[in-house]
Amino acid sequence: MDIKRIANHLLRTRRQVDRVFPQQTMVAIEQAIKASETAHLGEIRFAVEDALDGTPLFKGVSARQRAIDVFAQLRIWDTEHNNGVLIYLLLADRDVEIVADRGIHAKVGAQEWEKICRTMETAFKQANYEDGVVCGIQAVARHLIEHFPAAGAGQNELPDKPVVL
Repeated sequence: MDIKRIANHLLRTRRQVDRVFPQQTMVAIEQAIKASETAHLGEIRFAVEDALDGTPLFKGVSARQRAIDVFAQLRIWDTEHNNGVLIYLLLADRDVEIVADRGIHAKVGAQEWEKICRTMETAFKQANYEDGVVCGIQAVARHLIEHFPAAGAGQNELPDKPVVL
């Protein structure tokens, strides 16, 4: 049990998410997702969580494990081409995770997703949250454009609005 991590999570509040991601930043993120999805058939979701609480925290759930749970809860796996992608940020751990459905993950692979996460984390260390997320969305979109280019007017299967958990 990591006492420092537990304390860090328990001391965080929702106001910290609002401070780092004010309304205009959330709108910019939503617009970036919406704009990217005009060029590909994939679906991108962004979710941010201030901290874990209760059982997940005390069981030592990692940001990766939580991201997989969120991926399922938001039904990102439920797209026609199995090409949904979740960009998940756990603020308390300053950890970014990308969970991609099997259709796109098979074509891109874990190493590339990891590289995008580390680039975003570097931006966050410099307090460039909006730029970090938008650049992450654009990097994910480049892979979706390559492997699932838009073919006419595609259907938006998932909401573009960022999720605060």
